[in-house]
Amino acid sequence: MTDHSQYAPELVSDAQLCRLWSAHVDALERHLSAKIWALAAASVVLITYPIARILFPVVVHAVGREAVRILLSLMGV
Repeated sequence: MTDHSQYAPELVSDAQLCRLWSAHVDALERHLSAKIWALAAASVVLITYPIARILFPVVVHAVGREAVRILLSLMGV
């Protein structure tokens, strides 16, 4: 698939683009074995788990601190 003109946003509607990508995903699902899907899923988990372990506490700490500050200001403390 070297003809990229079919991907130009001004040439196709959103529905046509959705059908095109749906057909690509369907073809991918038909041609990949369960072992490949399992390897892909394991790769995604191995990449996202450490990121989530680092970012989740940072976000909770920042949001929690701000939430406590807002609650205290609403209570007039």
